[in-house]
Amino acid sequence: MITLPKWVRPQLTQLVDTAPEGDQWLHEIKFDGYRMHAHLDHGAARLLTRTGLDWTHKYPSIAEAVASIGAKQAYLDGELCGVGPDGITSFSIVQLASDSGNAASLVFFLFDLLHLDGDDLRPRPLIERNDPLAALLANAPSPLHYSDHQLGHGRAFHQKACAMSLEGIVSKRADAAYTPGNRGLWLKVKCLHREEFVVIGWTDPEGSRPFLGARMLANYDPEGRLVYAGRVGSGINTAELERLWHRLQPLATDKMPLDRPPPRGTRFGSPPVLTRRHRPFAFIDRSAGPSTIADIDLRQRT
Repeated sequence: MITLPKWVRPQLTQLVDTAPEGDQWLHEIKFDGYRMHAHLDHGAARLLTRTGLDWTHKYPSIAEAVASIGAKQAYLDGELCGVGPDGITSFSIVQLASDSGNAASLVFFLFDLLHLDGDDLRPRPLIERNDPLAALLANAPSPLHYSDHQLGHGRAFHQKACAMSLEGIVSKRADAAYTPGNRGLWLKVKCLHREEFVVIGWTDPEGSRPFLGARMLANYDPEGRLVYAGRVGSGINTAELERLWHRLQPLATDKMPLDRPPPRGTRFGSPPVLTRRHRPFAFIDRSAGPSTIADIDLRQRT
């Protein structure tokens, strides 16, 4: 009997432009939530982030559902999501549920089974791991859902996902073992055209606005230089502004991260406070609007 691992480093995905073709690939919907592992050992369930943090206390109803599945020991891989009225997963729903301590409405989509009752399934082909996972979740409580797949027809599957306004798809080698950290066997193809920006600083609030003014954005040019890209300042409620303000205060620095300082004479008025890190600590998806901000310390993505 194989000992149940305490934590497994997750297999990762590589971003590509086109879904692969051929029956050696299976394709799944790409969910927009927290990447999460579930560890079940004789009735005791733990929820682990992609870095191994124990978040069981944040989502007790999900952990309770995992504890009730028909296995003595299991280790599962999936995505913890919020689902909107249109049936589409939304990271913001998960974030709001996390902040309010209300996880009852969340759904845990499970797409891989690494260990089951003393059997280490990681060396087996993915297509062979899917059958026991589907069987295990056949009568699972409502927060747990098996993430089904399409074998082959990757481009058609991607087109259908985009037509349904989904985030994209994940294509996986059906014949591959579970390989922690590997990015070549799992490929993600997005539907939305999006660009990632580095949040390099912020301005003080003006008028009746509390805590924060605008967030300052930059991106990298082809030579790897960090170039100022503009500011965003709307679409965030007071509670989120306060949370961000507390997170940003320890990052303040006088050192300029840009080769050329940002302009100061804008409608936002006040001079910027620059963040301490050269690397991005937060991202904004331009296509989703300026309100989409996610700390990489908190957001556990596939």
